[in-house]
Amino acid sequence: MATILYGISNCDTVKKAQKWLTQNNIPYTFNDFRKDGLDHTLVQSFLNHLTWTDMLNKRSTTYRQLTEQQKETLDAETVINLFVDFPTLIKRPLLIHDTHYQVGFKTDNYQKIFSL
Repeated sequence: MATILYGISNCDTVKKAQKWLTQNNIPYTFNDFRKDGLDHTLVQSFLNHLTWTDMLNKRSTTYRQLTEQQKETLDAETVINLFVDFPTLIKRPLLIHDTHYQVGFKTDNYQKIFSL
C-alpha cells in the first residue's frame, strides 16, 4: 500500500518526517495542504481513523486567530469545515501507511509503523 504524508512544505516537523522516510528508503507521496488543498471527503476519511481533537493544532497561529465563538463551538461537525478552510489547523505531518494513521512525527512511532 502507498504511503502518503500530508502537511505543509515549510514545516520543520514535516521536513524531519520526509528526511526519515527518505533515509529509510520508504517511498511516499507528499500532499501539501496549502498547494494541493483538502476537501470534505478527505478530511472525513482522516476523522474515520483519528479524533478531531488529536488532529487539531491548538499551537498554530491559525487557531489563535479563530474567534472565541469558533473555538467554543468546535465539535466533530464544525471542525470539518474549519480544516478544509484552514488546513494549518491540522497537526503536521499526518502520515497514512496501510491502516496506520499517525499525526506528528516521532522516530519511535514511525519505526513501529514500518516495523524497522
